[in-house]
Amino acid sequence: MAQDKTRVVTTYLEMVEKPADIPSGNPEGALIMRANRPTVSFYRFLYNTVGENWKWVDRKKLSDDDLRIIIQDENVEVHVLYKNGVPAGYVELDFRQISEVEIAYFGLMPEFIGQGSGKRLLQWAINSAWERNPKRLWLHTCSLDHPGALQLYQKCGFKIYKSEEHEV
Repeated sequence: MAQDKTRVVTTYLEMVEKPADIPSGNPEGALIMRANRPTVSFYRFLYNTVGENWKWVDRKKLSDDDLRIIIQDENVEVHVLYKNGVPAGYVELDFRQISEVEIAYFGLMPEFIGQGSGKRLLQWAINSAWERNPKRLWLHTCSLDHPGALQLYQKCGFKIYKSEEHEV
């Protein structure tokens, strides 16, 4: 039986200089901690829970060994947002390319969406990325992501540099 295909628009955004007005520090009432060499099971918990509503599948396709190679690379950082002691979201910063940083994954647990934590976590990630003085910070989003994702990225200083449409 053939499955229906969905048209998806992927939008790529970048910033080539740090915005002057990005607040720093942990969001109020929250703590952001780096998961040093995260276990595959913990990472899959974050990825699957954050990405469930947005149909994230790329990392699900990876074997545990292939995923471990990425998330435990010394140039990949996984930072977890905690509120009241529980994971509320995470951001993955990829420093593997010289002179640039990719926000590879970013999002919140469903229970924490709509409380302002996403914007503060993104601002924290932007500041953290610019501490390495890259030539560029970039990310991508798609039409399956949270409806406010693209607008949030633009409000925080990212500019669109490419869009493409494909079927999934």
